[in-house]
Amino acid sequence: MRTVVIALLLAGTGARAEPAPALVDAAGRVPGLAVEMRYAGANNFVGRPIAGYEAPRCLLTAQAAEALARVQAALAPAGLGLKVFDCYRPTRAVADFAAWARDPADTRMREAYYPDIDKRDLFRLGYIAERSSHSRGSTADLTLVRRADGAELDMGTPFDHFGPRSAPASPEIGPEPRANRDRLRDAMRAAGFAPYAEEWWHFTLAAEPYPSTAFDVPVR
Repeated sequence: MRTVVIALLLAGTGARAEPAPALVDAAGRVPGLAVEMRYAGANNFVGRPIAGYEAPRCLLTAQAAEALARVQAALAPAGLGLKVFDCYRPTRAVADFAAWARDPADTRMREAYYPDIDKRDLFRLGYIAERSSHSRGSTADLTLVRRADGAELDMGTPFDHFGPRSAPASPEIGPEPRANRDRLRDAMRAAGFAPYAEEWWHFTLAAEPYPSTAFDVPVR
């Protein structure tokens, strides 16, 4: 296990260093965790690596990583596990998303990620925001996988699908993805995470250690 201690700057100041939290590499704290950090590559709704993602690593506060380890242990008897798509997100990445959302000409990934949504509505509908809980280090985007072969369970939509079917309670999905979403939600809640009403994959540790501070250094 390796602890990554990073001197982080409070988002928006660029001048005054906040007390540096100890972010840990979740892959070293959660046995068998599958990691596919989408924003470190081109397989995402923007179609390129996002500012601040210099390595495909899932960094989290120690408290969030320990809670994920409890979820992983609870899922193991059923042959299931977790796969993370995003964890700590620098505020420069949030700004990159916002700048992309304001460019109406860049729609190259629309068919894969927001086929039924006008890009101009992404802010209004809550899929893109000027601030993100990810920047506080205790939020993760994730799904369930079979531990035997790493296959993702059917959740009704892919990760980062912008549309009403991605809401956890959407009536537009079938019984199997509904059961899978419920299983993920229940396991995460039992370990202290709170879900997000618009995205089945998004969870924040309820007792997060930095509830009011967003941080900004690259993921390395």
